[in-house]
Amino acid sequence: MCVIIRAVIDMKKIFNALTVLLTVAAILTPAKVFAADAWAIAAEALGVLAAYKSTLSQMLALGNNVHAQMEVRRQDIEKNGVDPNNRDVEVVNSVMTRLVNNGQYELRVNSLPFVWSLNDSEKFNAACYPMNYISINRGLVRGLNLDEHQLAAVLAHEMIHGLEQHSAKSYAQAVAQQLGAMMVGMNIDMNSRSSHIDWSKFSAMVDYSIAKNISVPVEYEADEGGFYLMASAGFNPGGGAAAMNRLGYYLRYETQDFWEFDAQDKPAEQTFSDHPETDRREEKLLKLMTDYGGGHVTVSKHERAYRVRIDGREIFYALNTADDTNSAAVKAYYFAGGLVKAFHDYDSVEQWNFRRVNNQTDLLNDEPAYKELRELSAMYNLGEKIQTLVTDAYKYERPHTRQRIREADAARKAVWDKIRFEADNAKVKAATALRVNADAYNDHGQGELALKEIERAIRATNQDNLAECLAIRGRAKAICGDYDGALADVDAACQQDPSNLYNFLNRADVRHMRGEIDLALEDISRAIAVDEKDPVPYKLQADLFDELGRADEALESYGKVYTLTKKNPRSIPLEYLDKIDPKAAEKIRKTDKEAKSHDES
Repeated sequence: MCVIIRAVIDMKKIFNALTVLLTVAAILTPAKVFAADAWAIAAEALGVLAAYKSTLSQMLALGNNVHAQMEVRRQDIEKNGVDPNNRDVEVVNSVMTRLVNNGQYELRVNSLPFVWSLNDSEKFNAACYPMNYISINRGLVRGLNLDEHQLAAVLAHEMIHGLEQHSAKSYAQAVAQQLGAMMVGMNIDMNSRSSHIDWSKFSAMVDYSIAKNISVPVEYEADEGGFYLMASAGFNPGGGAAAMNRLGYYLRYETQDFWEFDAQDKPAEQTFSDHPETDRREEKLLKLMTDYGGGHVTVSKHERAYRVRIDGREIFYALNTADDTNSAAVKAYYFAGGLVKAFHDYDSVEQWNFRRVNNQTDLLNDEPAYKELRELSAMYNLGEKIQTLVTDAYKYERPHTRQRIREADAARKAVWDKIRFEADNAKVKAATALRVNADAYNDHGQGELALKEIERAIRATNQDNLAECLAIRGRAKAICGDYDGALADVDAACQQDPSNLYNFLNRADVRHMRGEIDLALEDISRAIAVDEKDPVPYKLQADLFDELGRADEALESYGKVYTLTKKNPRSIPLEYLDKIDPKAAEKIRKTDKEAKSHDES
């Protein structure tokens, strides 16, 4: 959910360029609607189809680059800080974890697992970057009152942007439309263990004026996909409509930021910087909710009043007071959402578990999605009436209602199953990229993400190096604290393929983490014996010697690294480079000092 913002662009940082770009993938973004293929046709007519395709290819590659994902997160935190409120962080982490682990979706073969962070910006805002990094602002969390169902709706919306690769496509459109054949300068080698991106060349090619003219067919798609994703993860289906209602109030009465929206734009024209008509989107989300429950539950609103009905018979009524921004909507939507979830999940009234408790009729179970429904039912003693209406709903239900619900579920599952099948059966190069990505996550100390990615790599039909997959998985387990499981994997890898020096290096790292330093050094020596001209084992050996305080041995190993990397001074710590190549060390200090002075100015 990316509210349109006026970004200050730093030409040297991809983060700010992408921040502006992401306005085209925002929950508040209206759009002149073009399908992706239709835009390609338009690009061809404009003579910029090659620019569009080339930039899209590079953006998709960037979206599958772990180092880019980690760098964008670092820059986000550096620019916007971290929300200091532990409760905010706990709620966001809980919601995102449930969406990521329990929601119904699949990653494309060239998409990364989701990463997120909660920054300290006061903007009512969140955004998903091309590499599936979701940046969430403190202002959004507070603006939604830490409500987990509304947050789930917004963040599931952002996940759909990532899953459908909307940001990459929108950036490619911007570049092709505005800059023709001007390409993004980068070097991404998916087969390399240390893919390099020259961030200084990734200049700010998109600004606010360009973004205003981009046409993107993504918002309703993200609303709908986000609805099903959050519902499948167990959240209240009313969360989306409730969040949109809250958003509408914010836009009308609270925001004071001139640059969030262009006051000169007219909503009827659906120009880029209009926010969409939130009432219309709220209505669409309510219809999705009604359909999800087989058509039994509806919510109508008139001015400040909200009425919930089961098959046309009113069961709940809520009215906003003058000083109550949207609590009536939230109550009505969550009451209805609980009913909808039960009608969707259960094929008979018996499954609703109606029962007498403390002289009242209670229903359902302790799932969070039912909390508001059960509390309001108890408060207004509605349980018996709900039971009557639900009993009648099943009794007089149209013959094919249950079938249509299950067919819709199966159709959505089939879409995700197809994406998973394509990922599992991708070509060797794509399967290799999964393994490389997992290794990169390990390098960044992200063991849990590495485990997710390596399981995808192992599952791939065309994976060409299962032994190295085991070694990478072992290292990831060690990072996560499973030292015994880690050793079992790396031992198996070394036994299966002793010709791969990286299997020994991964085992060396595992043994290092286990505190088995001598065994780690032995594995490094075995790796060197496999290939004496590879600098990586010498680098790890030198680092380990340095850690042990064996400076002379460390200096010797760093010397070999320097030679094998063709005298790359950045590969050597400065205190050792001073002895290996004093002039190179002095040049680095001078360059770093000048760069720091430039950044500060």
